Amino acid sequence: MSVEIKRILSSIIQEDIKDPRIDFTSVSITRVDAAQDISHARVYISIMGDDEKQEQTMQVLQKARGYIRTELARGLQIRHAPDLEFRLDKSIEQGIRISTLLESLHENSEAKE
Repeated sequence: MSVEIKRILSSIIQEDIKDPRIDFTSVSITRVDAAQDISHARVYISIMGDDEKQEQTMQVLQKARGYIRTELARGLQIRHAPDLEFRLDKSIEQGIRISTLLESLHENSEAKE
């Protein structure tokens, strides 16, 4: 069920939410943890950009949570949508930073040889 929730939420965020302050092409859902009874879902979101952009995007998602729940229930064809909890996931950002650091270390070691 988590995979289906993730697919529907991704579609809702990318296509249905229209907020000029946010570039939703830089937003992706990395993971959804749903309770067995589908009463609650923790949604991990990765946002490419600086801290201000990430915070602003999370605020927009929090404000749109009711709309997102309604559309999720419609997409899942269930009467009661899960309560959504959005969490910022910085794992992709950290992975890029680590990759950049490793690349620069590799370049420095080649320069010394």
